[in-house]
Amino acid sequence: MNFDPGFDIRPTSEPLGFEYGETCFGPRPELRPLDAIRPSLRDPQAEGPDPVYAIAMDVGQQAHQQELQQRMLLFGCVTYAKGRVGDEVVRSQGHVHKISSHSGWAAPEIYEIWAGRAFIYMQEFAADYPGRCFALEAGPGDIVVIPPGWAHTSMSADPGQHLTFGALCDREYGFLYEEVRRRHGLAWYALIDSHGQICWEANLNYQKSSLVVRKTRDYRAFGLEAGMPLYSQFEKNPDKLQWVSKPALVAHLWNGFVP
Repeated sequence: MNFDPGFDIRPTSEPLGFEYGETCFGPRPELRPLDAIRPSLRDPQAEGPDPVYAIAMDVGQQAHQQELQQRMLLFGCVTYAKGRVGDEVVRSQGHVHKISSHSGWAAPEIYEIWAGRAFIYMQEFAADYPGRCFALEAGPGDIVVIPPGWAHTSMSADPGQHLTFGALCDREYGFLYEEVRRRHGLAWYALIDSHGQICWEANLNYQKSSLVVRKTRDYRAFGLEAGMPLYSQFEKNPDKLQWVSKPALVAHLWNGFVP
């Protein structure tokens, strides 16, 4: 992994997971088996890597652990297997964040790609009408902001590499899957064609929608600095990231938000 996430953490591939440096904290990674994501797949019987990915929630430097807790913030990280799942790219099953009891909002989230390439897909609603749909391409060091209440998933954009990323979210996080699972995923599938290229197919369990596919953008309005690891930004000035657990602080930015 060439990108430095700002603290001593390293993804592993055999087995999938993470190693932490002496000054860091983190749990034993949880492995997500293929069977766990089948309800959200285009083809629930598809074959693919198993486990699909490893996830570790609540990681960081020991020196910051108490402050992260006090601010109701949490860093997590995920590393994906290489390959594909049937005709689809390797991805998570997709979810919506629950409403946090301390903020009254469905929490936003910041993704930061560490290795590989990703499409961070999001749609306004986990309902028959998905609203606006976006797939943002991102590579190491790139950031993507997920707004409150949007359904989303992270997808590997290169089956030949392990996708690894970090995320900053509300400590009182919770993932709601039911509406996504009963429609066999989100409104658009990322497929790998016969030439190894990624193409997009609408999920017919939703009403008709259009998809915007483009590279991620600058999020300067949220106080995020390009070129500086997200964890280092927290270390430098944690107040600038407080909006992740208190979305009302930037309520004006959520109105008409464009990912």
